[in-house]
Amino acid sequence: MLLFSLDPESTLAPVLAAELGEPLAHHEDRAFEDGEHKLRPLTDPRGADACVIASLHGGPYDSPHDKLCRLLIFVATLREHGAARITAVVPYLAYARKDRQTKPFDPVTLRYVAQLFEASGLDQIIVLEAHNVAAFQNAFRCTTLHLQAHEAFDRALPELAGAGALAVASPDPGGVKRAQLWRESLMERLARPIGFAMVDKRRSAGLVSSANLVAGDVSGMTVLLLDDLIASGDTMKRAALALRHADAREVVACAAHGLFTGQASEVLADAAVAKLLVTDSVPPFRLPSTAAAFRKLHIVSAVPLFAQAIRECRDSWPR
Repeated sequence: MLLFSLDPESTLAPVLAAELGEPLAHHEDRAFEDGEHKLRPLTDPRGADACVIASLHGGPYDSPHDKLCRLLIFVATLREHGAARITAVVPYLAYARKDRQTKPFDPVTLRYVAQLFEASGLDQIIVLEAHNVAAFQNAFRCTTLHLQAHEAFDRALPELAGAGALAVASPDPGGVKRAQLWRESLMERLARPIGFAMVDKRRSAGLVSSANLVAGDVSGMTVLLLDDLIASGDTMKRAALALRHADAREVVACAAHGLFTGQASEVLADAAVAKLLVTDSVPPFRLPSTAAAFRKLHIVSAVPLFAQAIRECRDSWPR
């Protein structure tokens, strides 16, 4: 197997390579003065199973468009030169949030990105916690593997949640299924009841309106507030305030992807959010180390999830 990483700043890729016992294969990424790039493998890909690691978040140096374009070009290059199977390992999938039309003439960017990947010759894509799992799986015609972030978060629970009463909550109606799956997993693993709640949230034309409306009993409980990502932090703060208003003991904000855009460091400093839990799919470069929110931050590695998925794929490939 050939394992490539297209992000030289990635901390996830070398750890994943070590976990798999595979070296990162070398490639050339030549930048031209006008901003174009030439990418080519420096190891013969003919007949090889190739995995290309690229998290498509914006920054700290390149935009999501730059990263997506390079990944598509590199996948197409591997296909051009005879790779047997090509898997894109994408911890954070850009443009996945727009998966349906909610306004006249809306784009469905998730489907367009899927079409680009298919045109490049991709065989399989592995992502962590897509915004909408069903939409993700239906957008791609190639093989998809979706990894659930709560399986990574389980390892941090003894430290973060203690032995008291627990509940899992969704910050909005759209994330109910994600939260329910974690709740079911926790009840089976811990062999004890786990509460469930949902916070009301409505969005229109980019404006969010919600009150302290919580469906479910969280009184006296540590609440694991689960979402796919944290961007500005407003959703998590609003939901945490509502849960505390419903007498939750404390709220742990959990998200697969910590983007921390805009004023997130100030927003998440609110005392309603006791702790922040994210994976290493996106480095927290936007969160200043001096910020109060940074002191709440706990990063859990998603590497074991990706390593297991890649091993299972490798074992199923024809020899």
